[in-house]
Amino acid sequence: MNKFQESSTTKRRVIMKKAKKVLGLLVVFCMLAAMMAGCSGTPTTTTTTATTTAGTTVAATTESTTTAGTTAETTVSGLTAEEELGKALFFDENLSANNNKSCATCHAPEFGFVGSDLTINAHGSVYEGSIPGAFGNSKPPSAAYGGDSPPLHYDGKLWIGGMFWDGSATGMTLGDPLAEQAQGPFLNPNEQALPDAAALCNKVSKSEYKDLFEIVWGPISLDPENTNTMFEQIARSIAAYERSFEVNPFTSKYDFYLKGQVKLTDLEKQGLQLFEGKAMCSTCHISTPGAGGSPLFTDFTYDNLGIPKNPENPVYTGDPNFIDLGLGGNLKASGSVAEVYEPELGKFKVPTLRNVALKPSVSSVKAYGHNGYFKSLQEIVHFYNTRDTASAGWPLPEYSETMNMEKLGNLGLSLDEENALVAFLNTLSDGFVP
Repeated sequence: MNKFQESSTTKRRVIMKKAKKVLGLLVVFCMLAAMMAGCSGTPTTTTTTATTTAGTTVAATTESTTTAGTTAETTVSGLTAEEELGKALFFDENLSANNNKSCATCHAPEFGFVGSDLTINAHGSVYEGSIPGAFGNSKPPSAAYGGDSPPLHYDGKLWIGGMFWDGSATGMTLGDPLAEQAQGPFLNPNEQALPDAAALCNKVSKSEYKDLFEIVWGPISLDPENTNTMFEQIARSIAAYERSFEVNPFTSKYDFYLKGQVKLTDLEKQGLQLFEGKAMCSTCHISTPGAGGSPLFTDFTYDNLGIPKNPENPVYTGDPNFIDLGLGGNLKASGSVAEVYEPELGKFKVPTLRNVALKPSVSSVKAYGHNGYFKSLQEIVHFYNTRDTASAGWPLPEYSETMNMEKLGNLGLSLDEENALVAFLNTLSDGFVP
């Protein structure tokens, strides 16, 4: 049983719309009660409950230490006030040109915070933006387990960090790639398509959670003259939610296995051994706990797997010769010299493998690869294993010059070994109940 698989996009949207206003009012009440308790510097806790129009009882708890500079608020859900604000922003479809697209449109929890439209996943894998007919050129990456990605930098051997498949959210502006990534889609004409940051801030200032915004960021945070600051605060709030335990719960079977609380099946154990050995997956998708705790199954680097073009990608309608050059294309556009960007052409961010198998049902289609070329875990594992074998019949890579020839392509895995790898990857889905 998987609690994420029980969720429904429609149900989630209805609940969010009905609860947002109630949440904002509850948090205001709790904050006022905490302030009235005095300024002794000791924590005070206030809890209140209310019943929403949906008939659901909601409780909001705020704990506040009133010593200057040490204020923190939490709701009964366990999220901080900033994380709750980020969640409201994340699921708000009104924050788009036609009030029809939210962050969650392309990053749905029940699919591991990637796209949830089965028809799109089965074909082009690129999601339509708020404006009809407007599309990006790549599949949505996961919005989960990315908060530890550092600002984009070169360590002398490899480029590391940043966000987006091409690293274009570098983190150089805000010092946080995740927050910079959160800013991007709002103003991208192919995504939420708002004309400018002022339009976004205006929508937020009229939202049902505007009171919560002022609680988190201050009484003048909604001032129209504070557009640049407010735009940053919106992004940092979303990043806070994307770093929260709700998005990164570390509740997979593998997590419980690492704690010694469950055992893997023989097939899953075989898959883990292959993952860390013959299949060489763990060289980029780190599977052992590090200094930061539970493994994230990514090293935040970039690689060219030799993935073919996705012929159903709508980008080819306007440009049949389009080639996604990934990190190298981004570096070139940002002014890097040829000796810097050319070795990185065609490379894309190594994604986390957490929740890589998560979907509502076995029949649900989930796309894989930066362009969504692959439609199942079995297919992409088979590609890793057989890309360079003539009998496999794979199409030519989208960009071949920088293709990784050392760690994939002809691994010599049997079909049973491929199935064992897939079985292990299924242990990385959150929501496991031991």
